[in-house]
Amino acid sequence: MSMNESVADVAGSDPLNRLGFLLARNGAIANSRVRHAFETCGLAARQGAGLMLVGRTGFMNQQALATALEVDPSVMCGILNDLETAHLVERRRDPADRRRHIVAITEEGRSLLAKAQDAVAEVERGLFADLSPEEVATLRDLLARVRSTPGDPACAEE
Repeated sequence: MSMNESVADVAGSDPLNRLGFLLARNGAIANSRVRHAFETCGLAARQGAGLMLVGRTGFMNQQALATALEVDPSVMCGILNDLETAHLVERRRDPADRRRHIVAITEEGRSLLAKAQDAVAEVERGLFADLSPEEVATLRDLLARVRSTPGDPACAEE
Protein backbone atom coordinates (compact mmCIF):
# COMPACT_ATOMS: atom_id res chain seq x y z
CA MET A 1 0.00 0.00 0.00
CA SER A 2 1.49 3.32 -1.01
CA MET A 3 1.45 6.43 1.12
CA ASN A 4 -1.36 7.90 -1.03
CA GLU A 5 -3.69 4.95 -0.57
CA SER A 6 -5.89 4.55 2.44
CA VAL A 7 -7.18 1.22 3.70
CA ALA A 8 -10.60 2.05 2.25
CA ASP A 9 -9.10 2.64 -1.22
CA VAL A 10 -7.52 -0.80 -1.47
CA ALA A 11 -10.89 -2.42 -2.22
CA GLY A 12 -10.21 -2.47 -5.94
CA SER A 13 -12.37 -1.32 -8.77
CA ASP A 14 -15.76 -1.89 -7.11
CA PRO A 15 -16.56 1.29 -5.18
CA LEU A 16 -19.25 -0.55 -3.19
CA ASN A 17 -16.54 -2.86 -1.86
CA ARG A 18 -15.01 0.01 0.13
CA LEU A 19 -14.90 -0.62 3.87
CA GLY A 20 -17.19 2.28 4.63
CA PHE A 21 -19.91 0.94 2.34
CA LEU A 22 -19.47 -2.61 3.60
CA LEU A 23 -19.70 -1.48 7.23
CA ALA A 24 -22.72 0.70 6.47
CA ARG A 25 -24.58 -2.05 4.63
CA ASN A 26 -23.79 -4.79 7.11
CA GLY A 27 -24.45 -2.44 10.03
CA ALA A 28 -27.85 -1.50 8.62
CA ILE A 29 -28.74 -5.16 8.13
CA ALA A 30 -27.58 -6.09 11.64
CA ASN A 31 -29.41 -3.10 13.12
CA SER A 32 -32.63 -4.02 11.33
CA ARG A 33 -32.45 -7.66 12.40
CA VAL A 34 -31.65 -6.86 16.04
CA ARG A 35 -34.47 -4.30 16.18
CA HIS A 36 -36.85 -6.88 14.73
CA ALA A 37 -35.66 -9.46 17.29
CA PHE A 38 -36.46 -7.02 20.11
CA GLU A 39 -39.79 -6.10 18.49
CA THR A 40 -40.83 -9.78 18.47
CA CYS A 41 -40.46 -9.55 22.25
CA GLY A 42 -42.46 -6.33 22.43
CA LEU A 43 -39.41 -4.13 23.03
CA ALA A 44 -37.91 -1.15 21.27
CA ALA A 45 -34.17 -1.42 20.68
CA ARG A 46 -33.18 0.85 23.58
CA GLN A 47 -35.63 -0.88 25.89
CA GLY A 48 -34.07 -4.21 24.97
CA ALA A 49 -30.54 -2.91 25.44
CA GLY A 50 -31.50 -1.37 28.78
CA LEU A 51 -33.13 -4.58 29.95
CA MET A 52 -30.00 -6.52 28.95
CA LEU A 53 -27.77 -4.13 30.89
CA VAL A 54 -29.92 -4.26 34.03
CA GLY A 55 -30.27 -8.02 33.66
CA ARG A 56 -26.49 -8.58 33.91
CA THR A 57 -26.50 -7.90 37.65
CA GLY A 58 -30.21 -7.58 38.41
CA PHE A 59 -30.01 -3.88 39.21
CA MET A 60 -28.26 -0.73 38.08
CA ASN A 61 -28.07 2.93 39.01
CA GLN A 62 -30.37 4.92 36.69
CA GLN A 63 -27.66 7.46 35.87
CA ALA A 64 -25.14 4.70 35.08
CA LEU A 65 -27.72 3.07 32.81
CA ALA A 66 -28.25 6.36 30.93
CA THR A 67 -24.48 6.71 30.58
CA ALA A 68 -24.10 3.13 29.31
CA LEU A 69 -26.87 3.61 26.75
CA GLU A 70 -25.49 7.07 25.95
CA VAL A 71 -28.87 8.74 26.21
CA ASP A 72 -29.99 11.96 27.84
CA PRO A 73 -31.52 11.45 31.31
CA SER A 74 -34.91 12.62 29.98
CA VAL A 75 -34.78 9.93 27.28
CA MET A 76 -33.75 7.40 29.92
CA CYS A 77 -36.83 8.32 31.96
CA GLY A 78 -39.05 7.59 28.97
CA ILE A 79 -37.39 4.22 28.37
CA LEU A 80 -37.73 3.31 32.03
CA ASN A 81 -41.33 4.51 32.18
CA ASP A 82 -42.17 2.08 29.39
CA LEU A 83 -40.24 -0.78 31.00
CA GLU A 84 -41.83 -0.05 34.37
CA THR A 85 -45.35 0.15 32.90
CA ALA A 86 -44.76 -3.29 31.37
CA HIS A 87 -43.63 -4.53 34.84
CA LEU A 88 -40.18 -5.44 33.52
CA VAL A 89 -38.21 -3.19 35.90
CA GLU A 90 -38.79 -1.27 39.11
CA ARG A 91 -37.19 1.99 40.18
CA ARG A 92 -36.31 2.40 43.82
CA ARG A 93 -34.55 5.10 45.78
CA ASP A 94 -30.94 4.29 46.52
CA PRO A 95 -30.80 3.82 50.32
CA ALA A 96 -27.26 5.23 50.31
CA ASP A 97 -28.29 8.37 48.39
CA ARG A 98 -32.00 9.22 48.30
CA ARG A 99 -31.45 11.51 45.28
CA ARG A 100 -30.54 8.51 43.11
CA HIS A 101 -32.67 5.71 41.70
CA ILE A 102 -31.77 2.06 41.37
CA VAL A 103 -33.37 0.19 38.47
CA ALA A 104 -34.07 -3.45 39.31
CA ILE A 105 -35.26 -6.16 36.95
CA THR A 106 -38.47 -7.97 37.92
CA GLU A 107 -39.26 -11.67 37.51
CA GLU A 108 -41.38 -10.74 34.50
CA GLY A 109 -38.41 -8.77 33.18
CA ARG A 110 -36.09 -11.77 33.63
CA SER A 111 -38.49 -13.96 31.68
CA LEU A 112 -38.71 -11.50 28.79
CA LEU A 113 -34.96 -10.87 28.95
CA ALA A 114 -34.30 -14.57 28.34
CA LYS A 115 -36.53 -14.45 25.24
CA ALA A 116 -34.86 -11.25 24.00
CA GLN A 117 -31.37 -12.68 24.53
CA ASP A 118 -32.36 -15.82 22.60
CA ALA A 119 -33.79 -13.69 19.77
CA VAL A 120 -30.62 -11.57 19.53
CA ALA A 121 -28.41 -14.68 19.74
CA GLU A 122 -30.37 -16.16 16.80
CA VAL A 123 -29.73 -12.99 14.78
CA GLU A 124 -26.03 -13.22 15.57
CA ARG A 125 -25.88 -16.90 14.63
CA GLY A 126 -27.38 -16.00 11.25
CA LEU A 127 -25.15 -13.00 10.66
CA PHE A 128 -21.91 -14.75 11.59
CA ALA A 129 -22.70 -18.29 10.43
CA ASP A 130 -19.80 -18.30 7.97
CA LEU A 131 -17.25 -17.13 10.56
CA SER A 132 -15.36 -19.26 13.04
CA PRO A 133 -15.47 -18.32 16.73
CA GLU A 134 -11.92 -16.98 16.36
CA GLU A 135 -12.94 -14.83 13.39
CA VAL A 136 -15.92 -13.47 15.35
CA ALA A 137 -13.57 -12.57 18.22
CA THR A 138 -11.18 -10.89 15.77
CA LEU A 139 -14.04 -8.97 14.16
CA ARG A 140 -15.22 -7.79 17.59
CA ASP A 141 -11.70 -6.61 18.43
CA LEU A 142 -11.27 -4.84 15.09
CA LEU A 143 -14.65 -3.11 15.28
CA ALA A 144 -13.83 -1.91 18.80
CA ARG A 145 -10.78 -0.15 17.32
CA VAL A 146 -12.63 1.62 14.50
CA ARG A 147 -12.58 5.34 15.25
CA SER A 148 -16.18 6.11 15.97
CA THR A 149 -17.87 7.27 19.12
CA PRO A 150 -21.16 6.17 20.64
CA GLY A 151 -21.85 9.89 21.19
CA ASP A 152 -22.00 10.43 17.42
CA PRO A 153 -25.35 11.98 16.40
CA ALA A 154 -26.09 8.89 14.29
CA CYS A 155 -26.22 6.87 17.52
CA ALA A 156 -29.01 9.11 18.84
CA GLU A 157 -31.34 8.06 16.03
CA GLU A 158 -34.12 5.73 17.12
